[in-house]
Amino acid sequence: MSRPSFACLPLSLTLALPVAAQDPAPVPSTPEACAAIETDATRLACYDSLYRERVDATRIADAQAQAARATLQQKAEEAASDDAGTVERSRRRLGAIFRNDDPMLQEALANAGKGSLLDSRWELARDSKLGILQLRGYKPVYLLPVFWTSDTNRTPHSPNPDNTVVVPQDLDNTESKFQLSFKTKFAENLFGDNGDLWGAYTQSSRWQTFNSDESRPFRETNYEPEVFLLFRNNYSVAGWKGRMAGIGVNHQSNGRGDPLSRSWNRVIATVGLDRDNWALVLRPWWRIPDGNDDDNPDIEDYIGRGDAMLTYARNGHLFTVLGRHTLRGGEQSRGAIQLDWGFPISRSFRGHVQAFHGYGESLIDYNHRATYLGVGISLLDWY
Repeated sequence: MSRPSFACLPLSLTLALPVAAQDPAPVPSTPEACAAIETDATRLACYDSLYRERVDATRIADAQAQAARATLQQKAEEAASDDAGTVERSRRRLGAIFRNDDPMLQEALANAGKGSLLDSRWELARDSKLGILQLRGYKPVYLLPVFWTSDTNRTPHSPNPDNTVVVPQDLDNTESKFQLSFKTKFAENLFGDNGDLWGAYTQSSRWQTFNSDESRPFRETNYEPEVFLLFRNNYSVAGWKGRMAGIGVNHQSNGRGDPLSRSWNRVIATVGLDRDNWALVLRPWWRIPDGNDDDNPDIEDYIGRGDAMLTYARNGHLFTVLGRHTLRGGEQSRGAIQLDWGFPISRSFRGHVQAFHGYGESLIDYNHRATYLGVGISLLDWY
């Protein structure tokens, strides 16, 4: 039997759904509670129920928003009488759409996508917002005690001669890697009931923990503060729901002196779409020029001019594929791909596996191509 379509219900019915259908009962548990269940079958059933409830709730919210848009369009058409001129009809249509005082219509539109993957991460829907100046998860927080590379970069170099190492470094090809990352909201609803200003910070380190001959130094640490403005969207493309769009400024550096200094600044645009248990985030960027003191003038020709991340979440497992590319052809066609898999192992942690191939695993290796593989743990609260 096919699932009934909420999209075809009239607004009067979708907005008058019983409380149990309009505002579904709380999901049976949290991912943390599911992870604490010892029996495999029961734990999987917990995850399955948890994510199914979220998907169903999002479908209802989307159906109500679609019905609200249809009602607004109908009001706009009614406001534009046949007796008025073209300019007057256009003015009345816009007035009917943008000067809407129906609170039920406003609520339905503002809660489009409630409970979706991107909404759970960015508080896009009106009822999902949790306030400002509270720390949230951003990128994965993990510890990979074993992080192996196929080709150690012992002589980092750059077109700038001041940023070229001439004496090879004594480095092991197996080290440890960890990442800390968080975000917070500085302001919300800057434009009516939309537009949130976020700030974020990410720090990732590569630590030569097994290199006792060199006193186990930190080989490379990258610091990445950023600030960005995000807007809630509500459109459909080939079955995907456009949930958000934004613009931000990003700084990334390794905080070192010459010849190991690396840094750059970017303006990054963001477009996010999702469907059921999938999310896709596209980020093209433009590098802000650094002038004559550029540590890495050709960094875009290796790390790239944009990236895309595809995420799949189900039964407590998280899979992400992150790809970057120079957006150039021929010999300048370069980039990288990174795969991450997180799987629940306890109440608070996931097992974490990471694989990377290409250029720019870290800033010091921005123009160094290699394969990396890491194994460890990450915090459960990722998506």
